[in-house]
Amino acid sequence: MLKITPDPPDADSLSARINATPRKPSRTFVIAPGLDTETLLAHACESLASANVMTSDFAALLEGTQRSTMLGIAQIIMLGELAVNQALDNLDPQE
Repeated sequence: MLKITPDPPDADSLSARINATPRKPSRTFVIAPGLDTETLLAHACESLASANVMTSDFAALLEGTQRSTMLGIAQIIMLGELAVNQALDNLDPQE
């Protein structure tokens, strides 16, 4: 009988990967260190809003399942934008 699922990794190899030297990210694109959370969230919100407009505009040019897929991506982007907006509101509640 064939075994469909592979054996789990042994504990030694798993702990070796966990304790390995952390990966150094590429420095090609870097966010300026020291930016405050509110500034980072504001820029993330603006980027998500732009991405939402681009995907919605592109979806208007498509038909059928491709259009549905693009509208689904736009909705996921919008949900991310809403989450970032809520985080901004949590940092500085408007009364």
